[in-house]
Amino acid sequence: MSALDALRGGLIVSCQAYPGEPMLDPRTMAQVARAAVAGGAVGIRGKGLDDLRAMRPVVEAPLIGLVKVGDSGVYITPTLDDCLAVAETGVEIVALDGTRRRRPDGLSFADTVARLKERFPDVLVMADCGSPADAEAAQADGADILGSTLAGYTGERPRTEGPDWECIDEVVALASVPVLVEGRIHSPAQAARAMRHGAWAVVVGTAITHPTTLTRWFSEAVASA
Repeated sequence: MSALDALRGGLIVSCQAYPGEPMLDPRTMAQVARAAVAGGAVGIRGKGLDDLRAMRPVVEAPLIGLVKVGDSGVYITPTLDDCLAVAETGVEIVALDGTRRRRPDGLSFADTVARLKERFPDVLVMADCGSPADAEAAQADGADILGSTLAGYTGERPRTEGPDWECIDEVVALASVPVLVEGRIHSPAQAARAMRHGAWAVVVGTAITHPTTLTRWFSEAVASA
């Protein structure tokens, strides 16, 4: 079964910790990924070369890999060298910034994809997009998968409280490749709605794997009562 077939109609869990957090440890994130698969995840999205190397031997489900360099502008697997390093960990899919913004190494998205596939012809490319225009351009430039990951984070579209359903509908309508709906999906109901809007699969992170945020939601609710 191909990676895309394995992901179709399922839940992908994003297992990521951030600098300064107690869970920022490759072994911990590999265990979180295993737990997500045990709960029914059909794929895992992981961040950081060490985390991906730790996940690969213990997770049989497809891995979507990325690195983050900084926290603004083009920071999701921003350069060709970053893409190659992620691919070398053995992931099936490399996720990278799929916006039309200038990349730090000066390469276009199309050139980045082409050079990545020269080295790793079997690797799929997921374009993390911020708008339908991003998605249309990334698809034309060789993306195998489109994600709504950056909708509301690039300044092109307002940040909605939950998923940007208008953006998702427009991306699904123009796409001839699979669309992964990702971004601010905080409940099973929203995940199910994403499938009804035409998602190939749904990516959920914070609401499943980020205990600091989950605790804050509950603690603020308790305090306000």
